[in-house]
Amino acid sequence: MTTEYRILGPLEALVDGEPVELGGPRQRALLGVLLTRAGLTVSRDALVDALWGDNPPASAANVLQTYVSHLRKALPQDRLLTRPPGYALEVGEDELDLRRFERELADGRRLLSQGDAERALGHFDEALALWRGPPLGGVGEAPFAAVEAARLEELRLAALEDRFDAILALGRDRQAVPEIEAFVGRQPLRERARAQLMRALYRSGRQSDALAAFRDVRGLLVEELGIEPGQALRDLNAAILRQDPALDAQGETPTPRAVRTVLVVGFTEESIDALLALAGPIAQRPPHDVILVLLVSDVDELGAASKGANARRAALVEAGLGARAAAFTSGDPGTDIARLVADTEVSLLLVDAVGRLDQDGRFDPLLAGLLESVPCDVGLLVCSEGSTGADSPVLVPFGGAEHEWAAVELGAWIASAEERPLRLAGVEADLAAGRRDASRLLARAALLVQQVTGVSTEPVLLAPGPDQLAAETGHARVAVVGLPDGWRTRGVGQTRAELAARASAPLLFVRGGPKPGGLAPDESHTRFTWTIGTSSG
Repeated sequence: MTTEYRILGPLEALVDGEPVELGGPRQRALLGVLLTRAGLTVSRDALVDALWGDNPPASAANVLQTYVSHLRKALPQDRLLTRPPGYALEVGEDELDLRRFERELADGRRLLSQGDAERALGHFDEALALWRGPPLGGVGEAPFAAVEAARLEELRLAALEDRFDAILALGRDRQAVPEIEAFVGRQPLRERARAQLMRALYRSGRQSDALAAFRDVRGLLVEELGIEPGQALRDLNAAILRQDPALDAQGETPTPRAVRTVLVVGFTEESIDALLALAGPIAQRPPHDVILVLLVSDVDELGAASKGANARRAALVEAGLGARAAAFTSGDPGTDIARLVADTEVSLLLVDAVGRLDQDGRFDPLLAGLLESVPCDVGLLVCSEGSTGADSPVLVPFGGAEHEWAAVELGAWIASAEERPLRLAGVEADLAAGRRDASRLLARAALLVQQVTGVSTEPVLLAPGPDQLAAETGHARVAVVGLPDGWRTRGVGQTRAELAARASAPLLFVRGGPKPGGLAPDESHTRFTWTIGTSSG
């Protein structure tokens, strides 16, 4: 019996080549969630959250169980497994079109880096041929689908750009121009494609058109996003102006993949400084650019805000970082921030969230909208107080949930960048309730962190609740706390809400996205293809 799952277009499952009846949109959405996390345990709370968002019916748990039962009957036996606290779908290596796409894409990139552009082009064509339309089609409006589809679409666009690189490396510049022009017409703010177009035009004897392409994208970036082009695009424009002979070299990859970015968004200069105190160090290792955005509510404040943003950008550049800065007013800041994420290679979004949680730990509409819409990791700075010493650890409470793994990754990133220990906090034993302590779970996470980053870890066992955890923040450089499963419906929960009110160190709440985190190697395509993520099931 052969099984095939397809999510790069309308969601489908085929057994022995025949389509399987998957039921209605929400049941199909359940399969989509499990396929995007193939092999991993997804909790029931997370599944309810993914399928119904902030308005689940009272019967959601029972309906979910019914959906699981129906899918088990439709799919091959012993594939959809019950694993506390939820479910996991076992998928063979060649059974999911996304995995085949990622493998072809990785092979193409490897061959292109080795100078074999002809074979690389074949792999890129094979990868792109797997696409049949907008990803995850037919799952309705399930909350998870928009973010996951955006992440998958980003993979497709990057693969098209890789294909352009292969064509240019083969010296087929005139052939490439109309294809890249059509792509840029659909995706006008993608700087890598603009660079490809500029180089192709220049090598086709059209220097003035290449320079015009730069002016066009610069105008759009300033008008639409409020930022200047990145350094790579500016350097290419300068090279075209001086007719640099290196631009005519054949057989080389012309446009390296964009450097990943940390996007920092604040609403006051004080909040920007608190965020940059974290973003600056972590952007240095591994290398990331920084885009800092200061959003102001009053146009009269815009001049001073722009001056302050540019001064902070200059300081980042002086420290050796690639940095861009903007200050602007916005009638819809959530949409503007989400667009910045979509149009730049953002692996981490840091947002000022001080005062943006209510007493029940629920997010205001701006934060809720961002958490719903952006595919990268999101760190919400809910407390910026505290002053700690050079050897203060990064504190991460950890219980093994999905977003807590993302918090461990971000905590390890900060600890590595600042050469600090990482302190993992778990719950102590409760013998009366028959509960073991969390030391084994903390040890497992520590071994994985050390394997990937080399960061030393310190376990600490605490009583449940916020009291000891809040006290522990007094010794921390920063506390990094993953959001709970079901954050859409229940917010951050009572313990985290009290921690936000009582923490004596900067406190980040983290929502992990489906895109690779900041420590993931460049060849990673999803959050779950690198060591920490794949070990979270």
